[in-house]
Amino acid sequence: MERPIGIFDSGIGGLTVAHAISRILPNERFIYFGDTAHMPYGDKSKDAIQRYATAITKFLIANNCKAIVIACNTASAISYQFLRDKYKGIIPIINVIDPIIEATVADGTHKKIGLIATKTTVKSGVYQEKMTRRNPNIEMAVLAAPLLAPMIEEGFSEDKISHTVIENYLSNPIFKDIDALILGCTHYVLIKKEINEFFKGKVKLYDSTDIVALKMAEIFKREGILSPKKMGEHHFYVSDITDGFQESTTRFYGGNIRLELLKL
Repeated sequence: MERPIGIFDSGIGGLTVAHAISRILPNERFIYFGDTAHMPYGDKSKDAIQRYATAITKFLIANNCKAIVIACNTASAISYQFLRDKYKGIIPIINVIDPIIEATVADGTHKKIGLIATKTTVKSGVYQEKMTRRNPNIEMAVLAAPLLAPMIEEGFSEDKISHTVIENYLSNPIFKDIDALILGCTHYVLIKKEINEFFKGKVKLYDSTDIVALKMAEIFKREGILSPKKMGEHHFYVSDITDGFQESTTRFYGGNIRLELLKL
């Protein structure tokens, strides 16, 4: 099916997911929308997040997208069920939470899993609820880490500042004896190496990049909507643009891209 994929995030963190999709599904074209005018979603109300998510989804559907990926943990936690029900039978909606839960449960060896995420994602309880439903024997240790996303946005990684902030969160006693850690924000992929070093490689890390892209490949194949040949160029839209956003895209996407300003 030669139609684009719609991907959206509260900002540019979802570019890590977009990059994984471009690598694992190279024939697909996508339209990315980063709601930079309203970032971060992590401190917004449920009504506001659903309002933003609905406006973006309408835009992506109007641009003939064949599937929507909510490349943001906070938006997935707050808006996925709402959007899924609203557009049921119209377009597949894919979130970044369910694929991670499925992957951790499928591993079959985990007894205690940690989660770091935004305040809103943690408060929603969605990870805990989904994990308990699939495997009630897995214990979860959950911690809000509100400083991580803005730290990464500002370009701090693999330096004294990032080491200090990461250690401050991960040394919390609740993470004692965890055997896996879910990186519950698309930004955290950029500090995955530092997190792995903190745990000396002894804790398995789960993030939403390849896991979500592989899940999409599975869904597209089942639904018969894989693109049979290489499509056109990707488009990257943001609702507000600064030099800082443009510079950060190289770190998040792994290559130079052009952001286009679009206010919905």
